[in-house]
Amino acid sequence: MKKAIINIACASALSLASAQALSSEKVNIGAPSWTGAQAIAALLQAVVVERIGGEANLVPGNNATIFQAMDQGKGDIDVHPDVWLPNQQSFTNKYVDGNKSVTLGSNAYEGNQGFCVSEQFGSANNVTDIADLGRPDVASKMDSDGNGKGEMWIGAPGWASANVNEVKTRDYGLLPFIDPIRAEESVKTARVKDSIAKQEGYAFYCYKPHAIWYMFDVRMLTEPKFDVAKYTMVQPSDSPDWYTDSKVATKDALKQVQIAWSNSLEGRSPAIVEFFERFSLTADDVSGFAYEVSGKGRKPADVASEWIANNPERVDAWLGL
Repeated sequence: MKKAIINIACASALSLASAQALSSEKVNIGAPSWTGAQAIAALLQAVVVERIGGEANLVPGNNATIFQAMDQGKGDIDVHPDVWLPNQQSFTNKYVDGNKSVTLGSNAYEGNQGFCVSEQFGSANNVTDIADLGRPDVASKMDSDGNGKGEMWIGAPGWASANVNEVKTRDYGLLPFIDPIRAEESVKTARVKDSIAKQEGYAFYCYKPHAIWYMFDVRMLTEPKFDVAKYTMVQPSDSPDWYTDSKVATKDALKQVQIAWSNSLEGRSPAIVEFFERFSLTADDVSGFAYEVSGKGRKPADVASEWIANNPERVDAWLGL
């Protein structure tokens, strides 16, 4: 009896210690402005809270802010949920390869980016290629402010891809006809919806995965095939003369997209790091998730919890179970 009591006491102590260890797991997850990143951030948060039993907070920030915080390793921001490469190569070169303060996840999904118009506008005006946006008859139908030039959304402030698209607009010869516009993605989505309802022209940076493919009938325009000889992109973080030093006159190569985390997290929350090392999604996962959030207006936390409940085997695999 005495031995049994001792065994029970030891088991209880171990259980308590295990619970305390898990409860001490904590992570601050960066939440960039684009929908896919916010969806993935919510999913990471839900797994940590619901399955690991730890604490996870979402911290808004742009790419530069998130990478700098991960590099500092103080726990202000521990994770970037959606690193697009080579778009964010300047950050990974500095912090992953150079400072060796950040780890890049090894499980990537594929991303494709370009420029889109609504299927309705494209069909009515025979707009199929990026060069078509430079036709005066097309540009005039995309002019909503009356300045004689059409508008094209190239991305949100702080996006590396917006810098690429600004250079592309120049090097594709579109600047005499098109004004490149930077604004938050919610502004773009509202403008796409409005342009379709009013049967107006509008062009915008688009990419897969994204909710836009579930929300509206849109087409991605063709561009010159990716050619490394015609693709020299210098980001503002690399040079103040980035715009003049860059030349991009070709479609982007397909992207590799994955998460990244601060190396300091290993010492603070090893169970969360083990989860991050196994974490993987597909482009379809992200598109569907993003549609539920931005297309249907659902809360990311609710969508994440539902996804976890519907995909227990995948989540178990992430946790090594």
